Amino acid sequence: MNEHTIRSQYNKLANIYDKRWHHYHSNSLSFLKNWVNISAQSTVFDVACGTGIFAEMLLQDQPNLQIIGVDISSEMLKIAKEKCQNYSNVEFHQFSVTSLPFENNNFDYVICANAFHYFDDPITALKEMKRLVKPDGQIIILDWCRDYLTMKICDLILTLFDASHKNCYTQTELSQFLASTELQIIDNTKFSFSWVWGLMIFTASPNFS
Repeated sequence: MNEHTIRSQYNKLANIYDKRWHHYHSNSLSFLKNWVNISAQSTVFDVACGTGIFAEMLLQDQPNLQIIGVDISSEMLKIAKEKCQNYSNVEFHQFSVTSLPFENNNFDYVICANAFHYFDDPITALKEMKRLVKPDGQIIILDWCRDYLTMKICDLILTLFDASHKNCYTQTELSQFLASTELQIIDNTKFSFSWVWGLMIFTASPNFS
């Protein structure tokens, strides 16, 4: 991943990010929240948390939830910290998904929403997520799905014109990534909203057999 390019891009976008992507996040992250159904006693690790939109959603219903979010953009994290400044149970840190300085088997849920298509090394990213999640925990990946024609077009356009974009995957390709890191798929589906956005979501767990 060209992290310098992504970091620079999102540092510049941070102040308008929530407003620009409000409709998209309202739909995609609401679906994610309902899909995961996190209990109040859980610990959550939010990979590429951005401005903390998903953390804020979770805290509306469960203000005592333990959440750690990481992102590579300092300006996005600044906004996330402002949003959640009254929650001592929430932390945000600037780290890359390929090198996360947190203890093994430490989280009930490791969640990555709307960021997987940026990762230059998806296998290493998944290995880090697997390392962090508890043996009975869950990894949830929500991302764009190239099975949809509109997303194939988006993927092509972004590949040509957006230096930060890496690759949008099909449902089968993401399944193969999870299998290659010995993650057991518990559930997955595709869904769409508006005429543009087609997404997929996977729930997986460590497979130590």
